Amino acid sequence: MWLADRWKDYEVLDTSEGEKLENWGGYILLRPDPQVIWNTEKVSPEWRKLNGHYFRSNKGGGEWKTYNLPEEWSIGYDLGIGKRLTFNLKPFAFKHTGLFPEQAANWDWFSSIINKAVKEEGRSADSERPVKVLNLFAYTGGATIAAAAAGARVTHVDASKGMVGWAKENAVSSGLGDAPIRWLVDDCKKFVEREIRRGNKYDGIIMDPPSYGRGPKGEIWKIEEAVYELIGLTAELLSDDALFFLVNSYTTGLQPGVLSYMIGSTVVKNYGGKVESSELGLPVRDSDYALPCGAAGRWTSK
Repeated sequence: MWLADRWKDYEVLDTSEGEKLENWGGYILLRPDPQVIWNTEKVSPEWRKLNGHYFRSNKGGGEWKTYNLPEEWSIGYDLGIGKRLTFNLKPFAFKHTGLFPEQAANWDWFSSIINKAVKEEGRSADSERPVKVLNLFAYTGGATIAAAAAGARVTHVDASKGMVGWAKENAVSSGLGDAPIRWLVDDCKKFVEREIRRGNKYDGIIMDPPSYGRGPKGEIWKIEEAVYELIGLTAELLSDDALFFLVNSYTTGLQPGVLSYMIGSTVVKNYGGKVESSELGLPVRDSDYALPCGAAGRWTSK
């Protein structure tokens, strides 16, 4: 398991009865988690000191109950390359806060790859041959600003105008308001198809598809039906000296081995290199175990 275990402003405190207890920069939130199927003793004092609790409805959806929780606040993360990122948080629909903290394990991984290329090969964002990164289903921009902080030129694509606006705010908060980031509200598959026709190439590709979603014109996305084709299409955008390709999955059925198989039969088949996949996880303070949070497949050219 790849653990996001370098957080200072975020922590999973405990888990039990379908919920996870978290500390987000000093604010204690309790949210549902489908992986938490155990019923362990709730010994953490924070169970009784909540600032926010998301209650799921039997009819679908749910709602937040808040207790001295601000409408918005921020936390920071220090990348392994020495750059600090800042994220703006707020409780909103479907139990989310605007950040998936387990992704820090991936941010450290690819930011190190980018930073190495910038330092050893002189491929800074303002050079003639910069490291170009494409971030699809880019949400509120955690991966985008991590790549930009490492020195890449980034194209950020998401179907939600609101999420792209939130990502821009995170970039500004992280001191990257003027970084070479291209912000696009678009259907990811259609964008990839246009980029192929235009002949554009990228040195790093990040793909964080939802299990289910809709495009800006109501297009339906189901990951099990669409992700393999999209991986194959997107792989066509890799440059001749590409550095990495990352696919995340929050869908229970798409285990690490499935990601390896899909990336291996598309990216590795046509570009060589190697692929490895694993669960992503977060350490739990009051346990000897880690909370699984989906999976990731990583391709590198070397």
